[in-house]
Amino acid sequence: MTTLQHQRNLISDGANEALINQLRACTQTQEILEFEEWFNSKSNQGPLSELVCVLLRNKSISRGLAAKWLSTLLKDKEEKILNYP
Repeated sequence: MTTLQHQRNLISDGANEALINQLRACTQTQEILEFEEWFNSKSNQGPLSELVCVLLRNKSISRGLAAKWLSTLLKDKEEKILNYP
């Protein structure tokens, strides 16, 4: 059984382009994690990882860019879980 996934317009086109530009600009792990922290604290659009998935699904960003971001975000979450007291 398949389920249709509704594509959501989470942000305006201008904000969408600005976000994509920011995703492309961050090249270092620390930059990515700092942007994620800032975005998640300021945005009411949900976690950045979800928005990256939406952008990938809509073919707004490349698979390589999405993979870099999602891999970095997931590794950070895993480290936090493993190092939790």
